[in-house]
Amino acid sequence: MNRSSKTAAAVLTAAGILAAGWLPAGSATAVGGAAPPPGERVLWGSVTIPPGQDGIVEVSALSGFGSRLTLTAPAGAEVTGVPLTAAGYRGEVAADGRTAAYTATSAESPWRTGTFPFVLAVPADAEPGTRLDGCVLRLADAEGVARASGGCQVTVGLPSPALSRPEAGVPLGHRPAASGTAYPGAQVTVSDQDGNEVCTDTAGSDGSWSCAPGRDLPAGANRLQATATATSNGVSASSEQIQITVGSPAPEAASAAPAMPPR
Repeated sequence: MNRSSKTAAAVLTAAGILAAGWLPAGSATAVGGAAPPPGERVLWGSVTIPPGQDGIVEVSALSGFGSRLTLTAPAGAEVTGVPLTAAGYRGEVAADGRTAAYTATSAESPWRTGTFPFVLAVPADAEPGTRLDGCVLRLADAEGVARASGGCQVTVGLPSPALSRPEAGVPLGHRPAASGTAYPGAQVTVSDQDGNEVCTDTAGSDGSWSCAPGRDLPAGANRLQATATATSNGVSASSEQIQITVGSPAPEAASAAPAMPPR
């Protein structure tokens, strides 16, 4: 999966962000379930990324010691970029995408105050709700000795559904039909601005879904939003809201109003 950092950055708004930081030794276990060495601090965090998308893993608030910060991608995922461009650090990604690292090039590099992002890609065929094992974080000193280690909990999220109908800004009847696309097999629920359920459907094998309200929607301005939920594990994601207007008179109806009789 060869992607430039520019391409990766373009999809980050649809992905998750992990913020990893310090935990006291003993409060979390290192990767593989082994306890960290006495006195060693642990790096830990969690992130959710939908299938076929990229997310940012941000490591911050590190101690002042250390020379090289490395992230190893979990099974099935790849590190596609190290987008930090700051003086005092050099970022690099391994050719196979399994690992990426930031290396301090200056003794004055402020690891403690810096934030070090890695771009992590989840495969398109990953099952929403599953966790990808094997994400490792490691901070080593100039001699290569680990000064801190830990892992990332990477969960495969559910892609956001699309709500393509009804159209925004068009006068609608009191029971406007809704339709769009979602992850195949997901339960889709359309809700109004007050969180009331409007209608539901299950996305087909091609991802399409449609439904119509079983009751009249209140007249006036409203907002609709679709939420998709995986029936196997309850992972969910929501679409953007669309603005609608229910019960407004059609333009031709207004123009057909009787003219005032001449005086």
